Amino acid sequence: MSKFQINIDFSNIDLNALDTEEDFQREAKILLPKVLVKLGESVGEKTWEELQQGKLKSSQSEKRRFIQETGRTYHRNASNRERQELQVYIVEQLRQYKQESRL
Repeated sequence: MSKFQINIDFSNIDLNALDTEEDFQREAKILLPKVLVKLGESVGEKTWEELQQGKLKSSQSEKRRFIQETGRTYHRNASNRERQELQVYIVEQLRQYKQESRL
C-alpha cells in the first residue's frame, strides 16, 4: 500500500498518447505540482481535524484557508526524494488508469 492516499484527476489526460516510459514520465512531471498541492491539502485537512478536537468550531473559511496554505507550503517545501517518490506514484497510477480504461 502506498503512503500517498490521494485521488488524482486523470480526466484531461490523453491516454492514447501514453505509449513509452518517457510519455508516462513527462505526464507525471506535468501533474506533479498539482498533486503536491493536493497531497499537502490532504495533510492539512487531517491536521485541521486533529487541532479542532476539543475546541470550539472554527469557520469554514478559516478551515479552507488553512488547508490551502498547507497545500502551498507542502508544494514549496517537498524534498527532492518526496517529489521523486510522488512522481513514481503518479506514473503507477497513470498506468493503472490506462489499463482500467481499456477494460
